[in-house]
Amino acid sequence: MTTTSRTFDDLVAEADAAPVEGWDFSWFDGRATEERPSWGYARAMGERMSRVAAALDIQTGGGEVLASVPELPPLTAATEGWPPNVAKATALLHPRGAVVVAAAEDAPLPFADGAFDLVVSRHPVHTYWDEVARVLRPGGTYFAQHVGPASVFELVEHFLGPQPEAVRNGRHPDRARAAAAAAGLDVVDLRSERLRIEFHDIGAVVHFLRKVIWMVPGFTVDQYRPQLRALHEKIEADGPFVAHSTRFLIEARKPQE
Repeated sequence: MTTTSRTFDDLVAEADAAPVEGWDFSWFDGRATEERPSWGYARAMGERMSRVAAALDIQTGGGEVLASVPELPPLTAATEGWPPNVAKATALLHPRGAVVVAAAEDAPLPFADGAFDLVVSRHPVHTYWDEVARVLRPGGTYFAQHVGPASVFELVEHFLGPQPEAVRNGRHPDRARAAAAAAGLDVVDLRSERLRIEFHDIGAVVHFLRKVIWMVPGFTVDQYRPQLRALHEKIEADGPFVAHSTRFLIEARKPQE
């Protein structure tokens, strides 16, 4: 469906009404594009899961990435803090034999020490490294794809204005390396990439900011309508709005005792 002939109000209203539960991004088909990291996180995660007996997916969202794994370990658990996503993940993962536990992102993990061979996470909002280290067995691995520094900040700063360096670099991979080490984990792999994103209409921008809620905290259409209209006019005049996401892959192991 083409969006070029539709009005600003039509595009914004449609995106503001669309459901945003889970991590299904099919709504963006034909309206936004994003390069994918070269390492293929879901495939690499699946390979590691096929070799362990117990695995935990932290902040699983709607469970879509975990559900894509061809062979889940005999014991597979996932945590999620947002109630609509808990329900979505439960429906998706229970038929695969995985248990979904409602757990706040800033609370201790509700599992015993050394419960898992593998802990994974895709785009965690925060990583509580001490908790990750605690629930890993000796020799176990944390394998995750994180959002990197100043990700999609071309868009963030359109709405919020220039951000201080402490905010721009708050998700730097070097900080993750240091935090993992402080929790007693050995970082064995750390890679980062900068990836191109294109937003083809203002509806895609609205849907993105409603779905990825930490980009512009508290975003609502009513609060940011002037910025949205200005960006709509820019897209109409110049073509897709281009931004860049940053991602890093981190793998860390708990030493054998």
